[in-house]
Amino acid sequence: MSLPYRPNVGIALFNADGHVFAGRSHSAGPEVVPPGFDWQMPQGGIDSDEDIVTAARRELAEETGITQAELLAVTEEWWSYDFPPYDGPPHKLSAFRGQRQRWVAFRFSGEEREIDIGKPNGDEPPEFSEWRWRPLAEMPELIAPFKRPVYEQVVRAFAAFAGRS
Repeated sequence: MSLPYRPNVGIALFNADGHVFAGRSHSAGPEVVPPGFDWQMPQGGIDSDEDIVTAARRELAEETGITQAELLAVTEEWWSYDFPPYDGPPHKLSAFRGQRQRWVAFRFSGEEREIDIGKPNGDEPPEFSEWRWRPLAEMPELIAPFKRPVYEQVVRAFAAFAGRS
């Protein structure tokens, strides 16, 4: 029997210039991140009783401190990725083959001073060590290769919200 996919939501948060929030992520369990491919957009698990937008807002707040964001779009499709081979210590993601995601696009409507990547994320350490605004089209080349096909789909789905770079 193969392992299930973990339901997950990804967030493309656009600023007024059409760039997306990107954070430098830490490796976590089976999501082994090779050096140089450690930038990603916020993402996280979906609770069984949550709708996609609620989960996206919760994850965005947990990982970035951001609560001021206007909904732009939500993908209808689920896009999946498999974790690379992993033989490390047990981790909460070890029970899954990978993640299946729906993505939500928001426009940041707050002040940059509200962004706080050091904010505690429940019992988890911070998701990101640094952040910056980046062109959406650059994101597939900055993400771990096992997530790249999903990021390419995100670029196509949300290209209309991206600014020129």
